[in-house]
Amino acid sequence: MNVGFIGTGNMGRILIEAFIESHALRPSSIYMTNRTLTKASNIKSFYPNTNIVRSPEEVVERSDLIFICVKPLDIHPLLLKLNPLLLPNKCIISITSPINVEQLEQLVNCQVARVIPSITNRALSGVSLLTFGKSCHRETKNIIEELLRKISTPVHIEDEVTRVSSDIVSCGPAFFSYILQRFVDGAVKETSITHDQAVQLASEMIIGMGKLLETELYTLPTLQEKVCVKGGVTGEGIKVLAAETGEMFEKLFKSTHDKYYEDIEHITQQFGK
Repeated sequence: MNVGFIGTGNMGRILIEAFIESHALRPSSIYMTNRTLTKASNIKSFYPNTNIVRSPEEVVERSDLIFICVKPLDIHPLLLKLNPLLLPNKCIISITSPINVEQLEQLVNCQVARVIPSITNRALSGVSLLTFGKSCHRETKNIIEELLRKISTPVHIEDEVTRVSSDIVSCGPAFFSYILQRFVDGAVKETSITHDQAVQLASEMIIGMGKLLETELYTLPTLQEKVCVKGGVTGEGIKVLAAETGEMFEKLFKSTHDKYYEDIEHITQQFGK
């Protein structure tokens, strides 16, 4: 089986690297192209057996599964151009959230799926969000799920929770790395700890907390309970967090959803509905 990638920007590259390093795909089975071929060449410099082709059409001709890793507004014109080559035995996999599988199925005659990956997949961990179109054959579904299982925990989602799921899984690492950076900056500003030492301690703390959650020994609430001692230091810190965060996360999700609906409006103009 050959797998194609149209677009080798950040997320396209993450998927390619994760699939290769997890042994989900042989480098020689990967066909990739990008508007700027230098980006694809950079990947090939690390994985010489991967294949660079000069056009999306050639990716489609040579591949069974085709990951579409381009900007949302570029997908409609791209698929219109590629549709004559998208035979029923092939499957396109979009990685963008504003376009649903039903819209994709309006345009093409092949099988359709949507996968929303996360940067955590590069460490062969985290979640990937999965939605299949009605056109997708059972065998194809199994192949896609097995690929994703090599680099993540695949989770099926419905359209109504696409944005919030993506906020948590895909945007979450950026949100929480920002919070962690502010945590570190506060420690450095208010105490004599060095920046490097604070980063090391905070990073190891996050890794350890993730492993604790992975073991399911503790839930998020029980982690707080176990660390907080009545009348202790941690409790005082939690009071500050409760007061200062307020409705911060509610506002965060409102903001991401506002942008999402704005994107959907532009997409709807292209797709017609």
